[in-house]
Amino acid sequence: MNFGSIFLSEALGTGMLVLLGVGVVANVLLAKSKGFDGGWLLINFGWGIGVFAGVYVAYKTGGHLNPAYTIGVLASGADEYTAGVSITVATTLAYLLGQLVGAFVGANLAYAAYKRHFDAETDAEKKLGVFATGPAIRNVPWNFATEVIATFALVIVLLAMGHTASGLGPLAAALLVVGIGASLGGPTGYAINPARDLGPRLAHALLPVNKGAAQPARATVGGTTEPQADPGPTDQPGRKNSDWGYAWVPIVGPLVGGVLAGLAAQVLF
Repeated sequence: MNFGSIFLSEALGTGMLVLLGVGVVANVLLAKSKGFDGGWLLINFGWGIGVFAGVYVAYKTGGHLNPAYTIGVLASGADEYTAGVSITVATTLAYLLGQLVGAFVGANLAYAAYKRHFDAETDAEKKLGVFATGPAIRNVPWNFATEVIATFALVIVLLAMGHTASGLGPLAAALLVVGIGASLGGPTGYAINPARDLGPRLAHALLPVNKGAAQPARATVGGTTEPQADPGPTDQPGRKNSDWGYAWVPIVGPLVGGVLAGLAAQVLF
């Protein structure tokens, strides 16, 4: 496959993932939505179904959808990202750029679907929580460790799946994401995917999402708002704050977890 084909496949797949994932968070959090207050498990299942759909859409490239997984495959010493796609600098860049662009576009589409609900919602913190992850208790070293652990679990299991003949494919990956969200998602909202957080956070920064906002923006976990040891970033009412001070955690943490999983796979598998 050439650069363009890889880029398009991963962009379409990651776009589908983020459209459904950001969409389910909007459904649970935003004012007047029919799914309002649907709870954490609804968000978990929504993201799982997003993975299920996205992997199918990006079948040509193996449905990575996640830079942490792509880097994990690279660190595992594999020769190919998927059958017929050799690991080179160009193919690596195509995967990573496709994932980031797809996540950004998917977040914009989710915003369009919920435009009137964003307009009706007055809580800027909830609006940020639709797009980006954030800690329930802000303690950056522990937040970082949580993202490393959760992403390690994701990538090591996905790499192990490549050695089985179950044939479950996208369904197994989807169930794994649901399980990680249910078990390890509470502390940070389980980004476990740098593109999933960075692309939507960029969309939040650029879109007019804070029309009518009446409360200060602050980082939040995707489904619930919890007290924080450190209240985190604050801003003037109505002004937008995409919490860039925290944004490196859901980028670097998953990448570290992916690399560690890839290195471990060399020994274990």
